[in-house]
Amino acid sequence: MPKRTGIESILIIGAGPIVIGQACEFDYSGTQACKVLREEGYRTILVNSNPATIMTDPDLADSTYIEPITANFIEQIIIKEKPDALLATVGGQTVLNVALELFDKGVLSEHNVEMIGTNHTAIRKAEDRGLFREAVHKVGAKCPKSVIIRQGDPITPALEYIGLPAIIRPSFTLGGIGGGIATTEAEFYAAVERGFVMSPTSEVQVDESIIGWKEFEMEVMRDCRDNCIVVCSIENIDPMGVHTGDSITVAPALTLRDEEYQKMRNISFDILREIGVETGGSNVQFAVNPQRDGEIVVIEMNPRVSRSSALASKATGFPIAKIAAKLAVGYTLDEIVNDCAISIPASFEPVMDYVVVKIPRFDFAKFRVPDQALSTSMKSVGEVMAIGRSLPEALQKALCSLEVGYTGLNEVFDENTCVEHVYKELANPSPGRILMIADAIRMGVSSQKINEITCYDPWFIQQISRIVACESDIKQNGLPTTKEGLLYLKKMGFSDARLAELGNVSVDYVEDLRQKLSVNPVYKRIDTCAGEFRTNTAYMYGCYEGDSINTPECESHVTAKEKVIILGSGPNRVGQGIEFDYTCVHAAFTVKQLGLEAIMINCNPETVSTDYDISDRLYFSPVSRECVLDIIRNESQGAASVKVIVQLGGRLL
Repeated sequence: MPKRTGIESILIIGAGPIVIGQACEFDYSGTQACKVLREEGYRTILVNSNPATIMTDPDLADSTYIEPITANFIEQIIIKEKPDALLATVGGQTVLNVALELFDKGVLSEHNVEMIGTNHTAIRKAEDRGLFREAVHKVGAKCPKSVIIRQGDPITPALEYIGLPAIIRPSFTLGGIGGGIATTEAEFYAAVERGFVMSPTSEVQVDESIIGWKEFEMEVMRDCRDNCIVVCSIENIDPMGVHTGDSITVAPALTLRDEEYQKMRNISFDILREIGVETGGSNVQFAVNPQRDGEIVVIEMNPRVSRSSALASKATGFPIAKIAAKLAVGYTLDEIVNDCAISIPASFEPVMDYVVVKIPRFDFAKFRVPDQALSTSMKSVGEVMAIGRSLPEALQKALCSLEVGYTGLNEVFDENTCVEHVYKELANPSPGRILMIADAIRMGVSSQKINEITCYDPWFIQQISRIVACESDIKQNGLPTTKEGLLYLKKMGFSDARLAELGNVSVDYVEDLRQKLSVNPVYKRIDTCAGEFRTNTAYMYGCYEGDSINTPECESHVTAKEKVIILGSGPNRVGQGIEFDYTCVHAAFTVKQLGLEAIMINCNPETVSTDYDISDRLYFSPVSRECVLDIIRNESQGAASVKVIVQLGGRLL
């Protein structure tokens, strides 16, 4: 179908200030939407209250308003600008709530503003937990046993029906705010009352406990002709009971049987149809019982671009927000060209021949909270993403990307720690639990015991064990001095700094050894198609391939032009947020305007700077000494000059 001609101007609402659960990923999605809708000839009107964003640049939209994201302010802008449509799917939960309020007040109908990308019915059915549960049951899928309580209803019957422990989930909230896990009656009553306060509709859902089940997400899209695709499957390494924003996640899902994957895929499509998401992207979350032959239940969905959408976009190279904006104005998936693999349409589901790991960044030292244990309410302030040819490689790269001093699976317990203390710590979800698992393996704790305590899938524990086994070998025998031996360790994701610690040598020694043995990374391209079709985007990650004889192919295809490397700001943290991404993006624009090549290095999947069309070449990599020097060496091959901008990314560790 051609694009819609019945609308000329579109109102786009941004997410507002950065808060836990709603960060700079919505600047990324909003920026994409503004750019593509303007390219399609629509007049764009942008409203956002966050001046640190790319999307509030004066030249991005036709009209830009830096105003509060409230129904009253938006109504005044609608009266002045008279938009034909409202795109409410790229600003997170805040915008969905405001869009519903505008609809309920009659503002949209009074001023003939059509909601595109989603509609009021779909928002209500997805966000109202009772209506969503009915929709899930209608398509033949399961939800956890639950009961809805509204303020004023008696609470005790819900406690008697569900029992303890119970999960409290307020409706229409962001990042699990106001929710929690209750293990005692006192905690239950307190959590329900807190949920009433935090829910805009004073409504909570009380779920039976499925803590310990495996958690998965499906990032899906649908167009107006009912074509549906899965953009990416995401698996949470941490089990149910930890908010997905606080969980370590991997993509694609690695421990699903094909039967389970296909079932989730079909359920996701059925839910989109039943909810009424006519066009655009959605995120559907599932839990799988590892003890009951793969019993699957649906947890919730987001009928909009979400934090996971940004992760899925960067993991696959498939620009979800951009495609969603085009779908909202009438295009179908088969009519939209895939930017990464130009010979195929967006209706082809992305294929990954690598592994992506996301790890959340916490800042408890600055952002003090009384309880640092992880639960169903999100506490992380940022995240990093790393890409590798294997899980161990991607995991260790992600740990190094956090910029908290990790060089890999560092030890957290000293050698005198008793195993009972380790068991106790493992039983409580925390930001460092994956490091504690590695320590438990070093102490000789069995994989079965670790699985019983943490509910981590045995396969993930096995991969951590592989890393620990390599560490043990280095401690006993020293660093290998052959190319084959060192290359194997680098394929496992070991940083030079971690190898230096394990081998009791200096980092310079390890780096010199690598150069002497010609053990250097090669750079592969993210193309959505696992190399099947030609790509014209330079979106790359580093990895180690080949053996002592065969030289692997490097796909970076560097040029001899003058170039400027820009070091990105890494993960968001307290005191260093989206404003540094803003400066890096504008630096890239300026470098390109000067006729030089702009090279971006960053590891934050939420940012505009890690969009593949911002720079001439994007390296999704830890912003570490080792990785930056490797990229400089790669880019220096035959180059007239290579300069590096270090001052725009904030505080570099």
